[in-house]
Amino acid sequence: MSDNDPAGTDGAPSAAVPPTSPAELRRVVVASLVGTALEWYDFFIYGTAAALVFNQIFFTDADPAVGTLVAFATFGVGFVFRPLGGFLFGHLGDRIGRRSTLVLTTLVMGISTGLIGLLPTYSQIGLLAPVLLTLLRVCQGLGAGAEFGGASTLLSEHAPAGRRGFFGSFAQTGVQIGLVLGTIAFLLVELLPEEAMLTWGWRVPFLISFALIIVSLYLRLRVAESPVFLNVVRKRTTVRLPMVQALRSYPRSFLVGIGAHICDTAVVYIYATFSVAYITGTLEQPRWVALTGVIIFGLVVIALQPVYGALSDRIGRRPINLFSVVFTGLFAFPFFMLLDTGNPVVIWLALVIATSIGLAPMIAVQPVFYAELFGAGVRYTGFAASREIGAAIAGFSPLVAAALLEQAGGEPWPVALWMIATAVVSLVAFLYSRETRQIDIAALEASHEGLVAGRRADGTAAAAADG
Repeated sequence: MSDNDPAGTDGAPSAAVPPTSPAELRRVVVASLVGTALEWYDFFIYGTAAALVFNQIFFTDADPAVGTLVAFATFGVGFVFRPLGGFLFGHLGDRIGRRSTLVLTTLVMGISTGLIGLLPTYSQIGLLAPVLLTLLRVCQGLGAGAEFGGASTLLSEHAPAGRRGFFGSFAQTGVQIGLVLGTIAFLLVELLPEEAMLTWGWRVPFLISFALIIVSLYLRLRVAESPVFLNVVRKRTTVRLPMVQALRSYPRSFLVGIGAHICDTAVVYIYATFSVAYITGTLEQPRWVALTGVIIFGLVVIALQPVYGALSDRIGRRPINLFSVVFTGLFAFPFFMLLDTGNPVVIWLALVIATSIGLAPMIAVQPVFYAELFGAGVRYTGFAASREIGAAIAGFSPLVAAALLEQAGGEPWPVALWMIATAVVSLVAFLYSRETRQIDIAALEASHEGLVAGRRADGTAAAAADG
């Protein structure tokens, strides 16, 4: 027996939890994949719009460079409210169920995104326009703060033992599909004449969200509730205050969860948002070059998510996380050196290398990595709250990068140092983490935290400690 598997279950769920049928598992995978894709489409199109048009239609009194900084600041506001969304909806997820809570997050995210497409601009209503834009970005942050944690928890709790990494990776695949769809939407908008794009074209990607709500709700209402959560309800062991219990029983996991999400949050928005502004502004490349690069790396990352997820089922979550974050830090300077060539093919190559080898392994493992940090009774809350605090810390990355670039007179090296700094923070978190792939995910207490320490103290896990 291992230290991570004191009961000797080798990752198998509790006998009280019936396995999910193959047909139901397929429905859960499709619903999670499509649901996260559509919700993160909503979240990502704001970043692309902030990089390309918001400085011209919502912050027109500012110098273009300052307008871009302000636009990126409103982009970061969503991250400030993601922990609150994780706390509020995570509480519901651990009290009333994973599926029901995901239905609520779908409505919050979809409606707020659609309303952005209906907003009057600065020229029409003045300062009220950016104020309303920021308020809707807050709502997006609340929804996003619970979406990924809920979808990943539902997938991980339905997945069969020994394949949680593979099935969990589809939640992150959905995120990347959302990134690609959002970028394609703006690439198509770019085909419009400049005046049409700035007056009504930019609204179309946001208005599409109203239709996407219906698709997401249809799929999510068809899946079954997590068998692990149903077991918690059946045993009457739901936690009254999941956040308090998560902090009390899993302090180490909570800190690891915060630190682990710093690097990938910072760099994904460097690649997908700041790079768009840098390539089109500083390097003076056409917008299609930047947007095509984002689409290419997004497609590559999508293809690699289940590969890295399955690999984590064989070698563990920790080795993949460590490799990923180290490569990301080491490649920061070469990344900008390749971008600065100004050659579109080399720019695309830089984005593909950075994301396929550095970012992709880390985010593929993330859904199951976080799900395994916490016991069943507080999993949604612990997952969502810890991860989204990390997101809030690193979510202003495009703003930080733009400010550093401005201070350095257009030189990107301070931005590379910023990327390395975030990689170091997450490296410490991953070094502090423990391997979790063999835990019993149906257990009320994760085998590496909380009351397990007491269990070991009274001798029930003495054999595991000895060998």
